[in-house]
Amino acid sequence: QLQASGGGLVQAGGSLRLSCSASGRILSSSTLGWFRQTSGKEREFVASIRWMGGLTDYADSVKGRFTISRENAKRALYLQMNSLKPEDTAVYYCAAHVRYRREADYWGQGTLVTVSS
Repeated sequence: QLQASGGGLVQAGGSLRLSCSASGRILSSSTLGWFRQTSGKEREFVASIRWMGGLTDYADSVKGRFTISRENAKRALYLQMNSLKPEDTAVYYCAAHVRYRREADYWGQGTLVTVSS
């Protein structure tokens, strides 16, 4: 129901855009978001957006560098990542019905982002 793509290898300072497609059933009245996880660490909240209204929320570590957006007609969620740092290296997951920056009812498969120094 959620399908993420767009990860890859990029040099520090570079940009990547992640995409996530979602079925319509889970989009309505939903908050969608991105999380990331590195080996040995808990999954970390990155950003979220209300599908209706577009209200956004960002983790302090990415604020000003990442932008979350959605495209209603395509039922797509995006994460534009600029000024990437090596510490942004992680597997990124899209999620739906996000609550409290840590819970979600639906998870996509991860997409790996590697930022080289």
